[in-house]
Amino acid sequence: MAFGGGRPEHCGPPELFYDKKEAQKYVRNSRMVDVQTKMAGRALELLCLPEGQPCYLLDIGCGSGLSGDYLSDQGHYWVGLDISPAMLDAALDRDTEGDLLLGDMGQGVPFKPGTFDGCISISAVQWLCNANKKSDNPAKRLYCFFSSLYSVLVHGARAVLQLYPENSQQLELITTQATKAGFTGGVVVDYPNSAKAKKFFLCLFSGPSIFLPKGLDQNQDEETTKESLFTNERVSYRMVRRELVRKSRQWVLEKKERRRRQGKEVRPDTQYTGRKRKPRF
Repeated sequence: MAFGGGRPEHCGPPELFYDKKEAQKYVRNSRMVDVQTKMAGRALELLCLPEGQPCYLLDIGCGSGLSGDYLSDQGHYWVGLDISPAMLDAALDRDTEGDLLLGDMGQGVPFKPGTFDGCISISAVQWLCNANKKSDNPAKRLYCFFSSLYSVLVHGARAVLQLYPENSQQLELITTQATKAGFTGGVVVDYPNSAKAKKFFLCLFSGPSIFLPKGLDQNQDEETTKESLFTNERVSYRMVRRELVRKSRQWVLEKKERRRRQGKEVRPDTQYTGRKRKPRF
C-alpha cells in the first residue's frame, strides 16, 4: 500500500512496522481492502493461468490474507508467506482458507522445487532493497529470494509481483537480480500517465517466453492474454527466439528489453525503432 506520510520501508523493518495497529487497518479500512483486492485481481489476471483449472499458488507478503481471499474466491489453493506475526495473526482471525508461514523472503522461499503453479505478491518486494542491519546486502537478499522462487515454481509458471519502486535505480536492481536468478519477463505498468492509479507489476517467467502482457491505460480495461502452459520439458531459450526474424522490429525491441534487464544503458523506444533505413544516394 502507498502511504502519504512517506515510504513505509524507510520507517524500519517490516516485522516492526506492521504491528497490531497497522494490521488492523488491513481489516477495518474499506479503502485498503478494496485496493488490495483489486491489485490481487490484476496480478492473478497477469498470471494467465489455465482457465477453469484450480492451481496451487504462493502469496509472498500475504499480510492479513486479503490477496489470498481473492485467490480462494477464484477457486485456487494458496500458501502465504509473511515476516510480520501481527499480520499473520490478523489473517488467522479472519479465518483465511490458505496455509500461512512466518518467514523472511530475503532468506529464500522454503519449499521443494516445482511446488507451485504460480506466485503473486502485493507491495512486498521493494522491502528487500533496504538494509535494516549492517549484515543486510539488498542485492544478495534479492538474489536469494528470486533464485529460490525460481526453484519452487513448476517450469513454465509465472510470478507477478506488484511493487512500488522508489526510483529507476531500485527497479533496475530488482530486475537485474531476477534475471540473474534465471527469470525472463519484464515490467508491466498500468495507467502510466496517472499519478494515483499508476501501478508496477514485475511479470516473471520460469521458462523461455517472449510474450509480455501490456499495461492498462485509461481507455482500456481489459487486455487479451495468453495462458501459461505447465510442463517439465526444458526448452532452449535460443529455440524460442528462432521464431523472431533477425533485425525485425520485434527482434530489436526484445533485444533492447533484455539489455535493460541486464542494467545496460539503452536508448528509449520510438516509432522509428527497428525501421529499415533507406539506402544512401
